[in-house]
Amino acid sequence: MQHRIVVLGAGYAGASAAGRLARRLRREDVTVTLVNAEPDFVERVRMHQLATGQDLRSRPFSRMFAGTGVELRLAKVTGVDVDRRTVAVTDANGPGEIGYDTLVYALGSGWNTRGVPGTAEHAYEIAGRPGALRLRERLAGLGAGQTVVVVGGGLTGLEAATEIAETRPDLDVALVARGGLGDWLSPKGREHLRKVFGRLGITVHEHTAVTGVEADRVTTAGGGAVPAAVTVWTAGFAVHPIAAATALEVTGTGQIVVDGTMRSVSHPEVYAVGDAAMVMGPGDKPLRMSCATGGPTAWQAADAIAARLTGGKLPNVPLRYFNQCISLGRKEGLIQYVTADDRAVRAALTGRLAAVYKELVCKGAAWSVANPTLGLPVRRRRVTGKRSAAGPLAASSLR
Repeated sequence: MQHRIVVLGAGYAGASAAGRLARRLRREDVTVTLVNAEPDFVERVRMHQLATGQDLRSRPFSRMFAGTGVELRLAKVTGVDVDRRTVAVTDANGPGEIGYDTLVYALGSGWNTRGVPGTAEHAYEIAGRPGALRLRERLAGLGAGQTVVVVGGGLTGLEAATEIAETRPDLDVALVARGGLGDWLSPKGREHLRKVFGRLGITVHEHTAVTGVEADRVTTAGGGAVPAAVTVWTAGFAVHPIAAATALEVTGTGQIVVDGTMRSVSHPEVYAVGDAAMVMGPGDKPLRMSCATGGPTAWQAADAIAARLTGGKLPNVPLRYFNQCISLGRKEGLIQYVTADDRAVRAALTGRLAAVYKELVCKGAAWSVANPTLGLPVRRRRVTGKRSAAGPLAASSLR
């Protein structure tokens, strides 16, 4: 019988892992099933563009994985039983179950309200397509002079605030940040960021903690308030809760604890990639939740699974960062170069050239999902090892 590989989630990490596995292993030996609730790939790094009324290119998985052997199962994952090695799903036919021999968990993350009162009821988010479309409709209904407040001074907040301000110069856009504006950037990066924010007329509330969200304002520590016809919440991400409900070893935030090959330290038949995994990088620092982390962890996991199944050499590719790419509307950008462990260095690329650079990065990220072996020729390898009476490979051959 074929070895059953099931990949949960088809974001940058999950889709890349599925495609890479299908290209590494012989179809006679394995099945690769990709479970996802939507039929097409969502470019999460462009959700701020979608929210401001821009139309994104359609990327259906049926075309993306045509001829690769990846089987798409359109379903919502509702649970994972790591002892029985099954995944509970709900699709158009109702509840169901999928068995696996190797599981790649890539359910990713969503927005994090951080328990701030009123956020879930009154704020908008752009962590996924449904939220971005909801915000898109709300922004389209705003009249001139109304205020949009973006909460969160990270990469998502910066991109959302500048995109909205550039697209809708008739609106009053403000950003509320717990720290200083771009305080993790180099001096050159911070200077450019302030220059762009000033040119776009974005009001910045620095060193300000939001303690509540209401229909027409956000309240801040100390009793202050910032008027808001619309509040956009970008203050971090929270991982999908399913992993924490399993017997997998997870962190306090619900991320699956993995080794250097992205394999669960508690259940060796489970791998976790992208935002779902607690991955240690250079300097023994956790890698941040980002597209820049998702792709490399997916490649690492896929190559490790293929190596263990075929008797090949395990990958030993260091996971590191090179830059942080920030779009500041369609005409401006900021590329902050960083150390391997993601600390800003003096060098930064700014202006129109940086905007072009960021656009190429976004296109490259989407291209790499459809071409997870980076366009290089590969040879599908045979699975080795003895098969158990039940069909899948004996456990010893997976280690």
